[in-house]
Amino acid sequence: MRSPRPRTLVACRAERALAKLMATVATIGFGAAAFGLFSSVLGVHRVPEGHVAVYYRGGALLKTTSGAGFRTMAPYITSVKFVQTTVQTDKVTDIPCGTSSGTVISFERIEVVNQLRAEAVYDTVRNYTVDYDKTWIYDKIHHEINQICSRSSLEEMYITKFDTLDETLRDALQADINQHAPGINILAIRVTKPRIPASIARHYEEIESERTKLKVAEQTQHLVEKQANTERTRALIEADKLAAVEAVQLERKLKLKENEQKVALIDAEMHLAKAKAEADAEFYRAEKLAEANSKMYTPQYLQLEAVRALANNTKVFWGEKLPSLYLDGATLVGGGTTVAGT
Repeated sequence: MRSPRPRTLVACRAERALAKLMATVATIGFGAAAFGLFSSVLGVHRVPEGHVAVYYRGGALLKTTSGAGFRTMAPYITSVKFVQTTVQTDKVTDIPCGTSSGTVISFERIEVVNQLRAEAVYDTVRNYTVDYDKTWIYDKIHHEINQICSRSSLEEMYITKFDTLDETLRDALQADINQHAPGINILAIRVTKPRIPASIARHYEEIESERTKLKVAEQTQHLVEKQANTERTRALIEADKLAAVEAVQLERKLKLKENEQKVALIDAEMHLAKAKAEADAEFYRAEKLAEANSKMYTPQYLQLEAVRALANNTKVFWGEKLPSLYLDGATLVGGGTTVAGT
């Protein structure tokens, strides 16, 4: 009977070979899985708020864009760049330019406040790359400043046109941007005072000093005139007030005089009325007395009284011819007869 040892040895060798093969396949699979997982992790990226992600593959811009948050991409073959869509300020420094008179001046800093709309990111980056602001902000500012300088004098750039220079630059930039890159909005531009040659600067400082002195003198004169006008107005007000007071006092005096006149007139009228009443009363009394006398002194009464008077006469007349008065009592009451006695 044969021994089974040789077949067992072959089987063992086959099993070991198969085990090695399986281990190799498992290692390769694990490595592939690990590589895939690692690649997936490498492809995860975070897009900051206020930015839009643009992707490149093999140097070509992909049409895909992403907003803020965690995003994924194929690693190694795809790259990502972030484009800001919030308001940003680009600072352009050291901008030399020559004026129409040939004087070279320099602007230390010009700040451009701008914003790229999110929906225009792809077109803007496709045409001008992610560094679009170099073309439309930095280089454009240099160009426009030199254009303005070449058409303006030093006086205009330094003084007369300086207050409107920021608006001029903004309008010039926005006009070209609207035509070629409409997704960019220029919100504001701030321009620093240009640097000019020292000798010219001293000249302008002297002019400014004289101008300041003149302005101070004008303001002083204006203040003096204003004070004089104030004093004049105050004097007029005081005069008007005094005149008003005097008018009130005069009116009061006139009222008092009028009242006194009215009182005097009333007194006079009362006195006149009283005197008239007294005169009327006296006249009435005399009239009544006369009426009474006329009724009382009748011829008979008068004759009686005459006789009584003669009777009381103690004188005795002797003679041949006695006055008729004593002979005829009727003559005593006659009109125009005079009684004579001795």
